[in-house]
Amino acid sequence: MSQRKDEILAALVTMLAESPGHRITTANLARRVGVSEAALYRHFASKARMFDALIEFIEDSLFSRITRIMADTEDTVSRVELTLHLLISFAERNPGITRLMTGDPLVGESDRLRERIQQLFERLETQLRQILRESSLRRDLSLSMPVASCANLCLAAAEGRMIQFVRSEFKRSPTKDWPEQWKSLVSALFVAQPDNVVPFAKPDPTDSQ
Repeated sequence: MSQRKDEILAALVTMLAESPGHRITTANLARRVGVSEAALYRHFASKARMFDALIEFIEDSLFSRITRIMADTEDTVSRVELTLHLLISFAERNPGITRLMTGDPLVGESDRLRERIQQLFERLETQLRQILRESSLRRDLSLSMPVASCANLCLAAAEGRMIQFVRSEFKRSPTKDWPEQWKSLVSALFVAQPDNVVPFAKPDPTDSQ
């Protein structure tokens, strides 16, 4: 990606963070970047293409790290916790992008973009189901509810923190009190834990990069 494209996307992300509840126009974006609207369209055919590029960044950032979590961690509870912590810490570091993930700036935009965001969260939920299902097959962990329900509740807990973050105009940290809340989720969801399970997994330090 060219330097100018990076500048355009960085400006868009900044505007998403600075203007919650407001629709961003290409005219305003062009002024922020310091170029004409025509110059914007030389790099992106439409605003939808800019959002596409940001969604691709989200997907690459999250799922590349989830792959590392799966490779480096065998314990089921730790895998789930690290995946959820990755999601909320990514949200905290990227407020403008988090607003995009909640769908707020996509009102009035292409249905295809909202579908991409929906598919992103469906993919995250599928990943959680896979983690929990593998544990069920190994019979090393007992769940208090079906795998699909457990995965959905775990994702809803993290997604709810993100929505609160956006609704508070980025004042309410999505990671605040998370360790205590996660321990409560563990107690409610994972009935029989093996001796080697750690109730709260220490976040991967590379997630902060």
